[in-house]
Amino acid sequence: MTLHYIFDPLCGWCYAAAPLVKAARSLPGLRVAFHGGGMMMDGDRRPITPQWREYVIPHDRRIAAVSGQPFGEAYFDGLLLDRGAVMDSAPPTTAILAAEAIAGRGLDMLDQLQRAHYVQGRRIAEPAVLHAIASELGLNPAEFDQAYADLEGAPTRNHVAASRELLARVGGRGFPTLVLETDDRKLQVLDLSAWLGKPDAFREHLAGRLPAATAEQAPAPFCGVDGCAPEA
Repeated sequence: MTLHYIFDPLCGWCYAAAPLVKAARSLPGLRVAFHGGGMMMDGDRRPITPQWREYVIPHDRRIAAVSGQPFGEAYFDGLLLDRGAVMDSAPPTTAILAAEAIAGRGLDMLDQLQRAHYVQGRRIAEPAVLHAIASELGLNPAEFDQAYADLEGAPTRNHVAASRELLARVGGRGFPTLVLETDDRKLQVLDLSAWLGKPDAFREHLAGRLPAATAEQAPAPFCGVDGCAPEA
């Protein structure tokens, strides 16, 4: 079985869902496939402004309360006051694709980028920052840079287009969307609202959905709540 994760690296509710994705990845017999949706690309790129800060802070406070995910002072009182920063989904999405291409670590890169953004307040749309984060993740710097160069532009846009096609096909409302694909290739959108902040319960729920032979191997132990929708 496959769990499809449709996300954006700059989506706050995707950050809220990160513990659920981590729990799913720990489940034997379940593959997690990622699909970057390009929430802030091209004409939807936006600079950090006082208006943007006022808009996102209440949402971020709610995300923290619902999910338990941490937000750092460097984000609230650093990045969100940084008039030179630009929110652009394309570079971090390319970095995720590059990490996957060279080491199969795309989701690890996403996790690292989310913490860099929301906790450390770093500009994750800048190539130099992405290079540094890749090195911190333990990726080979030269291999990462080459893969990044190969995947930026058209390959990243093609990935985003395919992700949006999947989102439309399953009737997803935005980011994050989790879709469970069963062995008979049926697709079911999962309602995340009941699971935010409860990764262990989510893992147990997924384990119960796996075929019996797979579930026996597993130890027993999005957004429905104001999800971030792609802008028109």
